[in-house]
Amino acid sequence: MGEAGNGQLRLTFDSSLKLEFHGAKITTDAGLLTYRELDEQMGLTQWAARQLTEGRKGKNMQHTMLALLRQGIYGRIAGYEDTNDSDYLRMDPAMRRVVGGRAQKKLAASSSEMGRFETEFLATEANLTALSSVSGEWVDIVHGTTKLKRLVLDMDSSESPTYGEQEGSIYNGHFGCTCYHPLFCFNQFGDVEGAMLREGNAHSARDWLAVLEPIVARYRSRRIDKFFRADAAFACPEIYRYLETEGYGYAIRLPGNKVLYAAIEHLLRRPVGRPSRKPKVFYHSFRYRAGTWDTDRRVVAKVEWHLGELFPRVGFIVTNLTWWSKNVVSFYNGRGTAEQWIKEGKNAVKWTRLSCRRFKDNAVRLQLFVLAYNLANFLRRLALPRSIRHWSLTTLREKLVKIGAKVAKHSRYVIFQLAEVAVPRNLFAAILARIQRLAPVPT
Repeated sequence: MGEAGNGQLRLTFDSSLKLEFHGAKITTDAGLLTYRELDEQMGLTQWAARQLTEGRKGKNMQHTMLALLRQGIYGRIAGYEDTNDSDYLRMDPAMRRVVGGRAQKKLAASSSEMGRFETEFLATEANLTALSSVSGEWVDIVHGTTKLKRLVLDMDSSESPTYGEQEGSIYNGHFGCTCYHPLFCFNQFGDVEGAMLREGNAHSARDWLAVLEPIVARYRSRRIDKFFRADAAFACPEIYRYLETEGYGYAIRLPGNKVLYAAIEHLLRRPVGRPSRKPKVFYHSFRYRAGTWDTDRRVVAKVEWHLGELFPRVGFIVTNLTWWSKNVVSFYNGRGTAEQWIKEGKNAVKWTRLSCRRFKDNAVRLQLFVLAYNLANFLRRLALPRSIRHWSLTTLREKLVKIGAKVAKHSRYVIFQLAEVAVPRNLFAAILARIQRLAPVPT
């Protein structure tokens, strides 16, 4: 259990200190219990496991698909992004408790078990397809506990640097590295509605329909206002027509050209008078039809004159919104939060850690990272008290997940004696209370 042969270690700077290691009695990840409480209240991993096909044969299966799925997700939340970490993580008392089943009395899955689970059982076509849809279904479950008034989708791509001979790993000139080029779609709450792993040289907008169509289908029957935002890489008429047909209001950055600049020529002359310290901002709206478009569409231009700069900063947005031009620009600027969420995914759950050789194995890993990210984000937006609701996912991992605890066993109970430092008892209790007040989802 991780304690055999653990002789005491001594330190030279203080001879009175002795070090002992008790892997099965002490945990550094006691905060995972709050995530497991939210998971149980919402029935998330139970629902996800039922979508997977059991590919194992024989009677000597140590852990269920549900237990293995939980270990893969919770391990990533706690910062253990490699299956190799399972050799020590399987002994951790907090991990064994959140995994459940056989792991509670014995051990969680080993690194070889987790490796086979991710690269063999989840990598089948049926399971990978099911796994890709779980993140969106989880979002629907969460929406069932709250009243959704409107939907804002942000689509963006990112790079996942690779090292070594990996299928689909290709040099990308824009990012300046050998990488994969995954595509993400977020809602306004920061949840990942859908994600897809792509080869490193894929265009930013490639496969947009494969990611967006299942999301649109899930919300098609909801009578709410629906919006879409994206950068200039997604400025193509196919996307415009699709969103217009589906009833989405959109604001998409449009690359500049001579015709667009000619339409705002009157704003490109330096304003008369002494330059102000604050930027002078001008807006203009006009109709425009590119050669590849089937109709003309509204374009909103923003021109900013900054002190000390010779030329203005100019941006164009194509939109079907009828708002004031300033409001359209303000709405589009909210798209920057998607880039922040991508950074959180990279830093908090390390979803760029795609180190398998086969492409489909890395596609599985990305989906598991996305599920870990979503579960962490659900806890942040549904269960955190107002005083700490601003915490990033990285801060949550460092202060909430990484709580040290000693485990004491009694005849009827197992007690986790938690350290009270960054998250004191009253704050921890408030988080649990908010989780328990959520409407339970039928399983």
